[in-house]
Amino acid sequence: MKLLRYTIYLYMGLFFSCRKDSGHLAENLRGNDSISPYYVDFKSLSPDYKLLKQNKIEQFYLKNWPKDDLSGGFLVAKNGQVLFEHYGGYANRFTKEDINPHTPIHIASVSKVLTAAVVMRLIDTGKLELDQKVHTLLPEFPYKDITVKMLLNHRSGLPNYAYFCDDRKIWNRNMLTNRDILNLLAKHKFGLYFKPDKKFGYCNTNYAMLALIIEKATQLNYRLAMEKLLFEPLGMNDTFVFDYKIDKASASHSYKGNNVQYGFDFLDDVYGDKNIYSTPRDLLKFDLATYSKKFLDPKLVKQVFKGYSYEHKGVKNYGLGIRLHEWDTGEKLFYHNGWWHGNTSSYVTLKNDTVTMIALSNRFSYKPYKIWKLAPVFGQYPVKPDDTEGAE
Repeated sequence: MKLLRYTIYLYMGLFFSCRKDSGHLAENLRGNDSISPYYVDFKSLSPDYKLLKQNKIEQFYLKNWPKDDLSGGFLVAKNGQVLFEHYGGYANRFTKEDINPHTPIHIASVSKVLTAAVVMRLIDTGKLELDQKVHTLLPEFPYKDITVKMLLNHRSGLPNYAYFCDDRKIWNRNMLTNRDILNLLAKHKFGLYFKPDKKFGYCNTNYAMLALIIEKATQLNYRLAMEKLLFEPLGMNDTFVFDYKIDKASASHSYKGNNVQYGFDFLDDVYGDKNIYSTPRDLLKFDLATYSKKFLDPKLVKQVFKGYSYEHKGVKNYGLGIRLHEWDTGEKLFYHNGWWHGNTSSYVTLKNDTVTMIALSNRFSYKPYKIWKLAPVFGQYPVKPDDTEGAE
């Protein structure tokens, strides 16, 4: 009986706490927030539709976080209208600083989605070319056949910097930077894992190099370039690129599953592949901008949201900074997951149904990766209950 009473109280608490901010995003962003110039005003949802979907999302949330032990943020929206939103846990367990809608959390490899977006915007404005050879932008880069596109879709064959820098004969464990990675590639000319564009091979080095390319094309530090080209225009006011020297004391912490804090290590100042801190609401703003013709030429958008690796049969593929599932039914689901230290993240966008689903956690958990299983709530997605996804 006590357990039943607890479940009822928990459900009621979630029902009211998660719904009080629900509604049209434009209405939610009054006050300190701002509306993006790329905002697309979608059709309003009927009260009956919203109630039906909210109930299903709440059931999913209660099933996966039965004790309301979320340590992060969870948001589901359609047409820019938030259907369900919840926050919990601590940004800093020592000071008991609560996580709230404006608490930036490390989004790990979901950062790649944002890095790719800025690269595509630079291509859109003619400052870069998709098939441009990387060495024409970064002269030290020793692999002459690798292009910008191959970095974006992980078909370069580059070795992972985390692996070769783990060798103390190559790197002394001082704080590593993107420029250090490029210099090490130039010095050691590590062998490629495979011939460029032969197959898919997910690799963080690709996006560390893309961050340097952004710097070369904009003549700005990556942190400032991301702020000027993406965060500020989209009103992503709670999003920033981590700077180890400045932010290590103030940024939200990350924790193991048993709540033991993760410390920083020598890889924690590399950006492009990771190191963006954001919120579900800010990522929703980004997702909505991707529907705007003002944000990116529709022809380039089509190139982002298509698969490039068909060497092996299957549902999974990778576009330009985004993962995708392509089913024989014609349905497509786009997403990216992330995992760094104790931070796990998932960003899912259902383009045909204008649905955004975001789950962030600063305490290690596989639960954020399950959010994509909500897809059948919004369309004919053949998602099986036992389907699982990896970290990235």
